[in-house]
Amino acid sequence: MSKKALQIQHLNEKMLAYSTLSTIVQPQTGWVKALRVALGISLEQLGRKLGITKQSMQDIEKREQDGSITIRALRETAAKLDMQLVYGFVPKDGSLEALIERKAEEKATQIVLHTSNTMRLEDQENSAERIKKAIEEKKNLFKNELPKLLWD
Repeated sequence: MSKKALQIQHLNEKMLAYSTLSTIVQPQTGWVKALRVALGISLEQLGRKLGITKQSMQDIEKREQDGSITIRALRETAAKLDMQLVYGFVPKDGSLEALIERKAEEKATQIVLHTSNTMRLEDQENSAERIKKAIEEKKNLFKNELPKLLWD
């Protein structure tokens, strides 16, 4: 197994642990405010723990709600709430392998159909079966080599 394939496999295993978390909906007010209110902690109390003012604490909650908060601020706030921030990525395709498969298929199809169209214009058109085979070959090549153009 290649080094790249091993990296993908290891990352995929880590990401799969997060996949069930992707279905959890964030509280409308954001996690910080929802936890603070549920635990009965005032803005002043949490602000004091973080060494900031009540207004700055409100700003943290607002920034979390609108998505402009930093990971550092969330991590620090979580620590003061005796919690741990969990952060990760989950492929929309279900796995890294599925993502790579889809991207390789898309790029292979794009390239082969472009080439086929050029050949057709030059009156050298390929059969549908040959085009399908060429796409499959190009897709497998992309999956094995993972060229940078796959992500364009």
